[in-house]
Amino acid sequence: MVLSYKISCLLLGSDLFRLVFFSSTVNLLDSKASQGELGWISYPSHGWEEISGVDEHYTPIHTFQVCNIMEYNQNNWLRTTWIPRNSAQKIYVELKFTLRDCNSIPLVLGTCKETFNLYYLEIDEDQGAKFREHQFSKIDTIAADESFTQTDLGDRILKLNTEVREVGPITRKGFYLAFQDLGACVALVSVRVYFKKCPTMIRNLAVFPDTVPTDSQSLVEVQGSCVNNSKEEETPKMYCSTEGEWLVPIGQCLCDIGYEERTFSCQACRPGFYKSSSGNMKCSKCPPNSHTYLEGSIYCMCDRNYFRSEDDPASMACSRPPSAPRNVISIINETSVILDWSWPTDTGGRKDVTFNVVCKRCGRGQQQCEPCRGAVRFLPRPTGLSNTTVTVADLLAHTNYTFEIEALNGVSALAPTQRQYAAVTITTNQAAPSPVTVVRKNKTSQRSISLSWLEPERPNGIILDYEVKYYEKQEQETSYTILRAKGTNVTLTGLKADTTYAVQIRARTAAGYGSSSKKFEFETTPESFSITSENSQLILIAICSAVVIIFLTVVGYILVSRFCGHRRSKHSDEKRMNYGNGHLRLPGVRTYVDPHTYEDPSQAVHEFAKELDASCIAIDKVVGAGEFGEVCCGRLKLPSKKEICVAIKTLKAGYTEEQRRDFLSEASIMGQFDHPNIIRLEGVVTRSKCPSWLYFIRQSCLKHDAQFTVIQLVGMLRGIASGMKYLSDMGYVHRDLAARNILVNSNLVCKVSDFGLSRVLEDDPEAAYTTRGGKIPIRWTAPEAITYRKFTSASDVWSYGIVLWEVMSYGERPYWEMSNQDVIKAVEEGFRLPPPMDCPAALYQLMLDSWQKDRNNRPKFTEIVSYLDKLIRNPGSLKVIANTTSRPPNLLLDRTSADVTTFHTMGGWLEGVRKVPCHDAFSGVSYSSCDTMAKTSAQDFCEVGMTITEAQMSGIKTLEAHGKNGPSSRVNL
Repeated sequence: MVLSYKISCLLLGSDLFRLVFFSSTVNLLDSKASQGELGWISYPSHGWEEISGVDEHYTPIHTFQVCNIMEYNQNNWLRTTWIPRNSAQKIYVELKFTLRDCNSIPLVLGTCKETFNLYYLEIDEDQGAKFREHQFSKIDTIAADESFTQTDLGDRILKLNTEVREVGPITRKGFYLAFQDLGACVALVSVRVYFKKCPTMIRNLAVFPDTVPTDSQSLVEVQGSCVNNSKEEETPKMYCSTEGEWLVPIGQCLCDIGYEERTFSCQACRPGFYKSSSGNMKCSKCPPNSHTYLEGSIYCMCDRNYFRSEDDPASMACSRPPSAPRNVISIINETSVILDWSWPTDTGGRKDVTFNVVCKRCGRGQQQCEPCRGAVRFLPRPTGLSNTTVTVADLLAHTNYTFEIEALNGVSALAPTQRQYAAVTITTNQAAPSPVTVVRKNKTSQRSISLSWLEPERPNGIILDYEVKYYEKQEQETSYTILRAKGTNVTLTGLKADTTYAVQIRARTAAGYGSSSKKFEFETTPESFSITSENSQLILIAICSAVVIIFLTVVGYILVSRFCGHRRSKHSDEKRMNYGNGHLRLPGVRTYVDPHTYEDPSQAVHEFAKELDASCIAIDKVVGAGEFGEVCCGRLKLPSKKEICVAIKTLKAGYTEEQRRDFLSEASIMGQFDHPNIIRLEGVVTRSKCPSWLYFIRQSCLKHDAQFTVIQLVGMLRGIASGMKYLSDMGYVHRDLAARNILVNSNLVCKVSDFGLSRVLEDDPEAAYTTRGGKIPIRWTAPEAITYRKFTSASDVWSYGIVLWEVMSYGERPYWEMSNQDVIKAVEEGFRLPPPMDCPAALYQLMLDSWQKDRNNRPKFTEIVSYLDKLIRNPGSLKVIANTTSRPPNLLLDRTSADVTTFHTMGGWLEGVRKVPCHDAFSGVSYSSCDTMAKTSAQDFCEVGMTITEAQMSGIKTLEAHGKNGPSSRVNL
């Protein structure tokens, strides 16, 4: 193959390279098809003669012949009837005739000719029998490739000649053809006049109408119209050539939802099938527990007692609520209970099963229960449980409770009558009361403190009394006093003035004392200051109010300042938000997510790629091997889907964890892309000993040795640029764009592939240059990426320029056999690859633009796509071939060779190789003639500081021959 490709299993079929579609011809005149006389005019009347006969297939035909070779000054004319041109601009005239060899005719006295002339006349209407010789314009003189003799005539073996001539442009409504004989023995067997057109065609679900090409060299751009029940994905276009051939299909139409592509049209899905999204995929069979009896269904309705939630895709089977949980077990610990149960027997066909627990408090002997109130706690929570256990705490002691455990899934809300639950009834044990949490100071004096408190939140029975324990704070509970109170208030007396007391309270029931409350601190009033509790509360409220007002004022000022500052900086911040590769983050634009940011690569691959069942994959053969494992060609057959051909990459046995991460990361990268010029990941298989992933291919490998037309190559390059524009817009930098990583399908649509930079890139061990951070494909990599590891979309543009050079040179190795270090040095010094043979100047200029040293001066992929579109619309611009003499300075070639033929003196030759280091050494040596230079020995070169090899000496010796005998071959130093 003329390009380098990665996978050897991409294209099969008889239409391997059928990008140019068939053309059609329209006959304006066909003398063989006429059943009667043709009605052509012969002038003079005794010149051309109409004769009825049969052709080689014994079909009746009308021919014209003339053979007045014995008379001088013959001028015999034959004119056709008026021929309407219809829509033709360029016509073709096909002549089939026989002609006799003049040498085989005796006594012709120089009057015999072996040619005749073809003329035409454009005119808007039929002139009848009127004939004017001077009105006709000559098309060509027609000569025979083969002529017959008298012997052939006797054996009835006449040699038929066929000649075709173009005429155009034709601008009038019609025309005549005329044949002039000047003394030949010729017979016109048939005359056919026709023109070419691009026929009506359906391509990519778009209809392209009959199109007559113009007479110019430009292609006619034709926009197709989508077939019924389809819409444009990208505007479909093709180009009609002057030969009536369709070229370079761009864009396509997609079938509407409920329709699939069949026989070049979009037809409604059959009953029992559906299609919920637009595209050219086939209709799918209704998933389990669903049906449709209509044509063109966009989804299937669920069967009776089955449901589909709003979030379920149309491809998901209909499901139903789960059955009740089983085997409920309760473990009671005083006022807490642990509930445990088993999963339902029937999950309803779904995996999103959760559980809700409802608590009800039931009185003794009462049939009805009420929802639990108070501070009942569920650990972890009462609803949305994914596990089959829950702890319920802070219940009341000696109380009956019923717990209803319900299993739910995504469709339970749609079928409330089918919801089922399991129930368990328990009675809590005896328990002490919970601590007192709220204690208030009613009033204080120099010798007493009046207190009140609230009953515990969980008394767990009848409270018999409270124990109040108090002591001076500074004594730290070394000496304390205990009081007992029947109610929820008490007055502490016999206290010291201006002293802080700590107070703790606990409640007692028949089960005993509960836990003590936390320490509450209260102060008595000083002896010099006596104020009622009411006044002290008013003063405290005033102070607190002032503090709160000040605090709210400060907080409000801070919030307003920050909000205004945020509003002022919002727009500038948005302008600064960008990706690491320089792409702006725009609202609604899909961006690339680096899978290496995931801690587990399996999580990334399952987020971006679909898991496939290994049983759906059949491997046909192994076609290659990479760093990770084997590359295979196989087939994928998913349920309710048509079998497709896929390429399969597998991870070899004994892989390391780093290899596994890199392998899955490449699949995670591919899974994020969806573009016609990017290879599409079909799915992954991770639940096996050897993980693998598959990408979609329509046919097998591309193998072809014939060269493409330039317009086909530009169309292929446009596809590569379009795919790279998509990656650039996604914020992804490929880093390894090369012809070997471009896959091509049967329509010559190029797809960018290979998103794993860490692998070995070629068999050549020098193919990758290792720096800190990974391997770099030197021959395809921009200078800043090699030196500073700055990979951006601009470095991908540099690589695209190398791919462009590879394509136009038909797979030649970039920089040939130079080593990587030589390539790095040469590029840094300004060397750029020369234009390939017969490369259009417009494409070579694009290469040079892509190889600008300053990455900011390189074109964007958006600009490259637009530029190639212009070239496709105007193919005449591709006819100018790049001139190798006008290319930028080629330092390597300048250093290695100089053409002797361009110099007349030895001094001129050495001036021409001024970049060669030996120039300075020769400055003191006489080199005024080729003769002098040729007589210089290797020892003489050594004396001036130069070392010359035998091969170089042989080249120098040719200078003498050049000076004596004229130009010689190239001399290499």
